[in-house]
Amino acid sequence: MSKKSIRFFNDREVRAVWDDEHSKWWFSAIDIVRAINNEEDYVKAGNYWRWLKKKLAADGVQLVSITHDFKFQAHDGKQRAADALDAEGVQTLAKHYPNNRAGAFLDWFTYSDNSIDGQSKKKAYALIESGLMDSMEPGTVQCLQQIHAYLFGGLYDFAGKIRTKTISKGGTLFCRAEYLLQNLSMIEAMPETTFDEIVDKYVEMNMAHPFMEGNGRSTRIWLDLIFKKRMKRCVDWSKIDKKDYLDAMHRSATDASRIKALLAQALTDRIDDREIFMKGIDYSYYYEQEDGVEVINDGKEDKE
Repeated sequence: MSKKSIRFFNDREVRAVWDDEHSKWWFSAIDIVRAINNEEDYVKAGNYWRWLKKKLAADGVQLVSITHDFKFQAHDGKQRAADALDAEGVQTLAKHYPNNRAGAFLDWFTYSDNSIDGQSKKKAYALIESGLMDSMEPGTVQCLQQIHAYLFGGLYDFAGKIRTKTISKGGTLFCRAEYLLQNLSMIEAMPETTFDEIVDKYVEMNMAHPFMEGNGRSTRIWLDLIFKKRMKRCVDWSKIDKKDYLDAMHRSATDASRIKALLAQALTDRIDDREIFMKGIDYSYYYEQEDGVEVINDGKEDKE
């Protein structure tokens, strides 16, 4: 079972594995309990799940296929068998949960696949598997546009298109639209032969924010392609905490040392490991949860 996925509810991982035979995802039951209960301790979550499983069975609630014993990767890197639920089983569990905390989880679970992010994430998986990235030229603006177009094609009408409006996010004003094309040309010409040069180029592209939405998700894939081409490395994004990453990127406009330190400790030579890239997609989309973007309308950027 090689296809795996991680979703995040309230910063808790919900791991899943793909069942080729039945064409569906199976979700870790203990992860679901941890997410609903907001429980840090895996042992406590496991104990609660075993108690809950017996209680529901005694109450006549039939969960779908809870004893498949699929293997999930634990935090120590080992694969361990665990109870798993399919989507129907997850919804049944949430609806019969013995407290009122499962409602928000069920809303999130039901919505997550159908949201723009959920659909785009599936496209990102498909991009990794398609082999199309082998024909892209890493470090170029065209490469970034191709990635963005693939991730958001059919979801946004501006997929792959350089923005013509000025935007800000979290109090940060990105490159003004009237200077953006010139700025992107300068960024494309930046060297990328060393680690520091590559990260500097990535930071500049992030500050440019060439698209109306979806910049972070696209640019992190773009960065990995540069690392793969120039250094035979890629980033294991699961080793970078969300808050640490966002704080480092916010500071990078004036000081890139923190993001360089985070990326340096997360580099791996497993550039042909499909799971590393898939996990990278999961974390990349997780970083963007609850982000917002503001359009600055000063009458200058609406020229099409």
